[in-house]
Amino acid sequence: MSLTERWKLGTQLVLAMVACWLLMIALVWKYLISAGSAVPDLAATGAALLVAPPVLSAAVASLRRPSLHGLTDQLVAVAMLASWASGDLLTAALLPIVMIIGHVLEERSLLGSQEAIRALERLVDTTSLRLNPDGTTEAVTASQLAPGDRVELRPGDRVPADGLILAGHSSLDMASLTGESVPVEIAPGERVLAGTINLSGVLTVEITRVGDETALGQIIALMEVAEEARPPLTRLLERYAGRYMALIMTISIAVWFASGSTSAMLAVLVASCPCAVVLAAPAASIAAIAVAARHGILIRGTAFLEHLADVTSLVIDKTGTLTTGRLSLDRVITAQGVAEAELLSLGATLGNLSSHPVSRALAKSAVPLPKSTFSDVQEEHGLGLRAVTPDGTLHLMGRPALLAGEGIDSGPAPDHDGPAVCLSRNGVLMGWLLLSDTARPEAPQAMQALRDLGLSRQILLTGDRLTVAQRVGAKVGITTIEAEVLPAGKMDCVLNEIEHGHLPLVVGDGINDALALRAGAVGIAMGAESTDVALSSADIVLMQPDLRRLGTAIRLSRRCRRTIQTNVAMGVGWTGILITCAAFSLLGAQGAVMAAVLHNASTLAGLANAGRLLRFDETDLPGQKSSP
Repeated sequence: MSLTERWKLGTQLVLAMVACWLLMIALVWKYLISAGSAVPDLAATGAALLVAPPVLSAAVASLRRPSLHGLTDQLVAVAMLASWASGDLLTAALLPIVMIIGHVLEERSLLGSQEAIRALERLVDTTSLRLNPDGTTEAVTASQLAPGDRVELRPGDRVPADGLILAGHSSLDMASLTGESVPVEIAPGERVLAGTINLSGVLTVEITRVGDETALGQIIALMEVAEEARPPLTRLLERYAGRYMALIMTISIAVWFASGSTSAMLAVLVASCPCAVVLAAPAASIAAIAVAARHGILIRGTAFLEHLADVTSLVIDKTGTLTTGRLSLDRVITAQGVAEAELLSLGATLGNLSSHPVSRALAKSAVPLPKSTFSDVQEEHGLGLRAVTPDGTLHLMGRPALLAGEGIDSGPAPDHDGPAVCLSRNGVLMGWLLLSDTARPEAPQAMQALRDLGLSRQILLTGDRLTVAQRVGAKVGITTIEAEVLPAGKMDCVLNEIEHGHLPLVVGDGINDALALRAGAVGIAMGAESTDVALSSADIVLMQPDLRRLGTAIRLSRRCRRTIQTNVAMGVGWTGILITCAAFSLLGAQGAVMAAVLHNASTLAGLANAGRLLRFDETDLPGQKSSP
């Protein structure tokens, strides 16, 4: 809600409260002081005049911009004018008062959306130390930062914007943004998100996204957009809003002719207000998007909540999605007489002397020896590394061709579909270190959860070799493999799924996945590590690369849809009951006022039902571990 709308609603509430006091004066004067005095009529007239302008202006505005919500304003305005025409000043005043107060309660009860948005905004309402090129620092707010700026974060500081760590090691509390239940260890080269908290260590961060471009900014924008969400039934009713208005006017006139009761006619007009149906979707959608954000799921629009509930198959990328996207030690093959621990330690030590990706992966596989162990180190491009200890012992690590150049027989290469590194010492083969991009530890559990949700058709789609894809597929339980596929081929595969009647959920993280993400019924990008192209092409983003959140997103989507359907059914059913009761004069002498009260009660009941979504919680999934 904009500042202007808040001011207008506040003004209407003040007018309604003043009108309430005037009505109380009228009733007290009439029944306790003097029934024949003109004071009660003057007070009631003043009350009716105070609340008439907001109702009439809203009705006129709805004529210029037709909507289902505008029907309520029009119906209340017609009922109020009819009350004036019949001389029922009490109803002419009470009816707008009840509707205005109900509208205020609806806005305040809409799951506290504005308060939730302001709470998210406060996550970056902080100052940070910006590092200037001349070496000085200055305290700045998040709004003063720009991409490319560097900030220093100390323990306890909130991250003011999305960025990349340049220096320092620390732990981040990401619970408020991504749903991580334990602190996440971070190091140089990793990304940080606005709103998270630095728990330990000093970090130097280069800002990459600020303001609305950050993950937090997108969540805030989506919650604001969710207020305008409309379920399919609401959109259907809006198409027939004019006919609905004509129908209600016809029914109310028929009731008046049949019964001769103005009160019954007014009650029909008020009872037919469709507020409960109008608010059914925004309430549930705001709750669902807020809950999704708490679980580290960024949903770009409420339409994708509807689509996600209907997906029937899964098309998923391999590298960086099903797998970690980083090389790690898979197997160790030692020569006779060589201990595995010795081979691992030597591989980690030599790997620590090189910047090659394979060497860096080996450096993390075991505790390396001090670099001073070797006095002479030479890296041969495309072959490997040779290192000599102070006593003249020659160590080689790399491809078999490197060892063959020194006359060393490395024997037959192991049957392995990833990088294979052999090591030798003083001309003797010590063994092999086999590396691979391994499947994420949660992947088998996540794929089984999706099958349990009805996504039994699962396709592993990758540009990698078939043998590599089959190995990963076997580990995670996916038997349908499409390997060595180009980006255009990935899109064709997704379109083929759609042609065969499936609604595919497409999950990926790279540039080559962008076309497929856009073509799917719903596209999900994996984590903040995804490329910008993948993030912009996806409908949903998992802010942390945890595949189990796919199941969470689907379950939340289906729960949201059930909530919307329940709210719409409640709204339509209750409106029908109220119209029937009003038509048969079952709402008492002040039927219109009673209809307004019961109408607002049903609307608030729908909001309360939507609020139950906020209790949806899967932040602590079985086997959850902090991200590396």
